Amino acid sequence: MKIAEIFRSLQGEGKNQGKPCLFIRLAGCNLHCHWCDTPYAQAGGTDMNIDTILEKIRRVNTPYVCITGGEPLLQADDLEQLLILLHARGTAIDIETNGTINFTRLQPYASICMDVKCPSSGEQSNLALLSALHPQDSVKFVVKDQTDCQYAREIIISYRIPGEIFLSPVFGTDCKTIAQFILDTNLPVRFQIQLHKIIGLK
Repeated sequence: MKIAEIFRSLQGEGKNQGKPCLFIRLAGCNLHCHWCDTPYAQAGGTDMNIDTILEKIRRVNTPYVCITGGEPLLQADDLEQLLILLHARGTAIDIETNGTINFTRLQPYASICMDVKCPSSGEQSNLALLSALHPQDSVKFVVKDQTDCQYAREIIISYRIPGEIFLSPVFGTDCKTIAQFILDTNLPVRFQIQLHKIIGLK
C-alpha cells in the first residue's frame, strides 16, 4: 500500500472527537480541494505491505484506528484486506472518504465518514452515495462561507442521511457566522471545530 504517514494523535473531528487514535494516512487523491490541509498526501507515499502496517499497529496496541488520506478508497483492494484483519481483532475503525468512490464493500468492517464537498472546495462528491450510509456512519460538510452553508442545508433537506451530520468550518474562517447559521436555520447537525489544530497536534 502507498502510505503517506502513520501517527498517533487525538481524533480531531467526527463522532469520535477527542479519543486517542492511530491514524493511517494513505497517499494519493483524486481531488484537489482549494483548502486541502494535507497536500503532501495527494501523491507519492511509501510502499508498505500489510504485515508491516499490522506490526506498527501492534506496537501501539491501539483499540481505535482511523484510515484517512488523501483518498483511501483509491486503494480499496489492499485496504479491504487490512480492514478484515483489524476487524477480526476487534479494532474500531473509521474511514474518512471524500464521497466520490463507492464504499459499500468496506462498511462491514468500518464506520464511514463521508466528506461532502461544498462549493468553496472547487470539487464535488457523488451525492448518490448518501443513500448507502448506515446509522453508524456520518457525514461532514467543511464550510467556508454562507454559500457553503446554504449548499449543506439543501443537501440535508433533500437527502435522508441516517448517520450523524457535522458542519466544520474551514480552519481560520469565521466560526461565529457559521454557528449562527446553524442556530438560525435549526439544522440537525453538530457544529465542530478541528480539535487537533486548536491544541497544536497533527
